[in-house]
Amino acid sequence: MVLELSDRKKKILRAVIECYVQNAEPVGSKAVAQWAGLDVSPATIRNDMADLEEQGYLEQPHTSAGRIPSAKGYRLYVNELMEDYKLSIQETERINEALRGKMSALDKVIDEAGRVVAKLTQYPAFALTAAPERVTIRRFDLLAVEESSFIAVVMTDTNVVRNKLFKLESPTSQPQLQMLGTLLNTGFTGLPLSELAPALEKVAPHAAPEAYELIQLVVEFGTEVLEELARRDIHTAGIANLLEHPEYKSLEKAQPLMSLLSEADLGPLPATVSSGGPTDIVIGPENVNEALKDSSVIMASYDLGDGMKGLIGVVGPTRMDYAKISARLAYVAQGLSWIAGQGGLPPGGLPDEHDTKEA
Repeated sequence: MVLELSDRKKKILRAVIECYVQNAEPVGSKAVAQWAGLDVSPATIRNDMADLEEQGYLEQPHTSAGRIPSAKGYRLYVNELMEDYKLSIQETERINEALRGKMSALDKVIDEAGRVVAKLTQYPAFALTAAPERVTIRRFDLLAVEESSFIAVVMTDTNVVRNKLFKLESPTSQPQLQMLGTLLNTGFTGLPLSELAPALEKVAPHAAPEAYELIQLVVEFGTEVLEELARRDIHTAGIANLLEHPEYKSLEKAQPLMSLLSEADLGPLPATVSSGGPTDIVIGPENVNEALKDSSVIMASYDLGDGMKGLIGVVGPTRMDYAKISARLAYVAQGLSWIAGQGGLPPGGLPDEHDTKEA
């Protein structure tokens, strides 16, 4: 049976979490009274803190010490008690300035965005792109350029279009290319990446050698396109920031997480944010990866268009300022979506920029 917490206990839990986030030290009843502004006796606060500990929301690291939040306490805080953090004008200007820089390629923008987030939050940051779960080729077009060359155009069901010029040893005509295009659109469209090679093997015994050679060239190009879209590129930045936080002063604790980030393999992560809000927060033992069991991950999604999504996030101790970091991540993610869709940030910054206030 789950007991509903009283308003006073919720205020005490919130005070403990916010004090601990700021100071990284166990929190006592006196600090709670000052932080929460409660007009009750220290004994009452201590009793409520003991109740919160018994219910699993707080922990006491040492007998004589104050309390620290548990993963369960952080989860309640994130779900119910945390107030929205409003970015200051200075913060939005810093983010906009960093994102507004002219970059030659989107992956460079994403990499730079990760560096911006690492610098803003003082935690390791990651940014990645993720394709839809199932991408297929919708259409092939083969266009003659000269007698011995042609352009293959591949369009996916996510409206991504790629083309490639092929040069041949022997001449070919547009009617021949149209016939091959019909064969490709009949036998190789609507198939996921894993089924293209088997489909090609089935065609081999029934096609003339020269025709099969052209079909193989185009199907291999289509395979390259799908592989490119399926690839999840992870950029990490600020890994050394971990050592600035007391939770990771011990190399024994820091090393597994630093190794994980260095390998750019964070394990299973959602392709999009699923919480219904602008960010997704995974706290401590909620993480699947063992190296992340004592850490939290905060993520925000961005839209690259053409069915492509991405995530940008930070990794750090469960003692993080979830509201502030969530606000900053959401803002950066919104900026990345604008860059991908519009080629740059909107005039004057992102929407609602002027609604922000000083932190």
